Amino acid sequence: MPGWFFPVDQAAFAWFLSRQTDAGTTGDLLELGAYLGRSAILLGDHLQPGESFTVCDLFDSEAPDSENSAEMAMSYRDSLTRRAFEANYLAFHPQLPTVIQAPTSVLADGRIRTGSCRFVHVDASHLYEHVAGDIQVARDALAKEGLVALDDYRSPHTPGVSAAVWEAVFDHGLKPVLLTPEKFYGTWGDADALTRVLLERDWRGEGFRMDEELIAGQVCHRLAKDPAPAPGPAPRSAAPQRSAARRLALDVLPPFATRATRRALRAARARRSH
Repeated sequence: MPGWFFPVDQAAFAWFLSRQTDAGTTGDLLELGAYLGRSAILLGDHLQPGESFTVCDLFDSEAPDSENSAEMAMSYRDSLTRRAFEANYLAFHPQLPTVIQAPTSVLADGRIRTGSCRFVHVDASHLYEHVAGDIQVARDALAKEGLVALDDYRSPHTPGVSAAVWEAVFDHGLKPVLLTPEKFYGTWGDADALTRVLLERDWRGEGFRMDEELIAGQVCHRLAKDPAPAPGPAPRSAAPQRSAARRLALDVLPPFATRATRRALRAARARRSH
């Protein structure tokens, strides 16, 4: 299904959620912004008996302000509907989460019990004012040992998210734990404990790249899929090296001229062979 939930974040979500369950940590799950359900489906895989899962999204309803309306029109057009989300989710799970079709700001009214969640995923509006409000909702909802995942914290087209995320770090006590190319993972609780959980897995041995950073006095890690190709047998023979002049010609000539050059080279080689 369409969406932007990439393998490195799928692995990070599954790892943290499963380790919470293994440790006996219980709590509800919350997602702000669901699109068509890719991340919600994975979150639903980790829902334990007695826990609840709430999804809040505008889907195909009206945005609360003109800026948010313009953002929705540019990003989703007619693709984002509640019906599509629910159909996708029910293809993997027997029942839907609690769905709140409304701006995520409605969650600030206390309908999510304070300290009730172990994991919150924020991927709704990219406008600074909205993201700052969503981060506050996540902070209130999370238990002390809970983890928040914030999407698009470094994308060039979402500076409002970056501003809200780093403001939360430097001014509101959010501690970074893990950074991926798309998401920021943090906590207002014990970041060192979550880091230990993160490092229990052999990420490098599974084809990921892991680097350590120090941000605002807090050690965190960067995780990405390792682009290096898997080792394999050496080729039987190396391809002949093209001359610099020939490489330049093939790079800059238009296709019809490149084809003519190749025909001339083949003809010259044929004459030499005779």
